[in-house]
Amino acid sequence: MAMLIPGRTQLKARLRTTLIALLTRETETPVDYDQPRGDAGLFGPRSLTWKVHADFPGMMAGGVCALMLQTLHPRALAGVYDHSNFREDLMGRLRRTTAFVAATSYAPQAEAARMIARVAQIHTRVRGVTADGLPYSAADPDLLTWVHVTEMSSFLAGFQRYRGETLTPAARDRYYRETARVAEMLGARRVPKSAAAVARYFARVQPELRFDARSREVLEVLQNIAVPVAGGVLAREVFIGAGAVLLPDWAATLMRRTRLQRLRAEAAARSLQLAGPALRAALSDGVVARSCRRMAVDPKRFQP
Repeated sequence: MAMLIPGRTQLKARLRTTLIALLTRETETPVDYDQPRGDAGLFGPRSLTWKVHADFPGMMAGGVCALMLQTLHPRALAGVYDHSNFREDLMGRLRRTTAFVAATSYAPQAEAARMIARVAQIHTRVRGVTADGLPYSAADPDLLTWVHVTEMSSFLAGFQRYRGETLTPAARDRYYRETARVAEMLGARRVPKSAAAVARYFARVQPELRFDARSREVLEVLQNIAVPVAGGVLAREVFIGAGAVLLPDWAATLMRRTRLQRLRAEAAARSLQLAGPALRAALSDGVVARSCRRMAVDPKRFQP
């Protein structure tokens, strides 16, 4: 009996189903991206935020890079280490971050505000003292700024690497100005709003950073994370390596990444670039397309 080979449409459907499950399983109440019509949300389709955040490969890799960077800040890491089940469900944490970024980027204003208020409320309960006796709170404006900057800089790096589009300096600055709005709504202060300001911010904060036992433990969990994507399109090594390649040189040095690790990350990046078209096609009717319909905009403008 001949083996039935799935057609292109079937493969796309399977990949889309798996990715949707991967990104949304066990998240909170679904966000309505369809109504009300004409509601541009916090940014709208003419923004750089919609453009950058529409590219799934870049956002996926950027999210991993941001998580790796966040392990370097002792007070920020303490909140994750002491108040989350990252050892059992790090993928769940990544899903929740994905849901937050998607909602604040594309959802109507009321839905975005609801998501921000919910996360801000959770932050008030995440507090404690580090192993060195330093008090921390997830609602600390400085820590909110750290998390925001690591994410936005990583998303921007991911877009340029995996979308293959180098943004102008003015466009990069515009992206940072736009996305600072979400951080400030959460309570962040002194949020850098240009590429130069982000570079100065990282230089200023580096003396506070360190790569310690807790950092290594979280990264070890990441190294063993289950990535249930059909067809082997995103093996775990690709998932992690494609993010690691985006690390700034100063962070890779602080994390003592070896030459072999860097070479493997480059190979992973090439694999993700090859898989990129299939991933984008699989999500061609996802959050971005729904938001475009809400705004009566052609979603093809966000597809390469």
